[in-house]
Amino acid sequence: MRPRPKDAQSPETEKFGNAEVYNGKPVQAFRDYSVDENDPIKMRVRKTYYEMHTNMTVDLVKQKMERWLKFNTFKATMKDTLMRLNDLVDESDPDVTVPNVVHGFQTAERIRKDYPDEDWFQLIGLIHDVGKVMAFYGEPQWCVVGDTFPVGCKPGFSVVYGEDSFKNNPDFHNPKYNTKYGMYKPNCGIENLMMSWGHDEYLYWLLLHNKNNFPKEALQMARYHSFYPWYGCGDYKHLLGPNDDELLKTVLKMQKYDLYTKSAEIPDIEALWPYYEKLIDKYIPGVLEW
Repeated sequence: MRPRPKDAQSPETEKFGNAEVYNGKPVQAFRDYSVDENDPIKMRVRKTYYEMHTNMTVDLVKQKMERWLKFNTFKATMKDTLMRLNDLVDESDPDVTVPNVVHGFQTAERIRKDYPDEDWFQLIGLIHDVGKVMAFYGEPQWCVVGDTFPVGCKPGFSVVYGEDSFKNNPDFHNPKYNTKYGMYKPNCGIENLMMSWGHDEYLYWLLLHNKNNFPKEALQMARYHSFYPWYGCGDYKHLLGPNDDELLKTVLKMQKYDLYTKSAEIPDIEALWPYYEKLIDKYIPGVLEW
């Protein structure tokens, strides 16, 4: 099992002796990537990550950026696209068995409770996974979901399933990409890394393309909310730049709601839509290019 961020605090924390419980679920039960051949969910998660780490190369990321950043796949409102996530369950996540749109509302509602005056934060909580819509347009889930990491350098020690999962990745055997720094310079800064392709990167560029009204912090949350090896485990410190301490604070503010709301009660989505539709109209309105 991979560690959780040491300084993360949950929206709903209880103490039972020395154990921490989040929304009725012990912290040790989150992000459990142990191998159990008799557990179909654990085997599904492992298969997804092994496929991701085998195929996610510098060249593949460039190909996906060329494919998706034309934004010519379809046109739809943010609400209509979110509703498509009713038909998607994340195959990389050991903590979720509900449709992804439910997780979005769980995240948004916990943020709303703690940050009632930061409506942009609430909306980012709702839409942070909407990039997973790529799974309906020919992308396998290993190229859409899961933790992200920089390509073009040696994987961090805490990347899920470790180096064994990269053993068949050609970049892992390429001296241009398989060293500590790889294709990067020391302390180049996170925003100068080429991240693995997935819903985080897609959402970030999608928001920029469609002329959103979000503050910068929202875009940073969208882009890095799955970069767990960095913010959760302290990997890639040799690549951090002078502004990355502030970026870390921003991403940690988001991640605790993304992770620790996954065992919460299912919200009444129909009743909540009128509120969130107003936020969509404020920050990312109209028909968008996807």
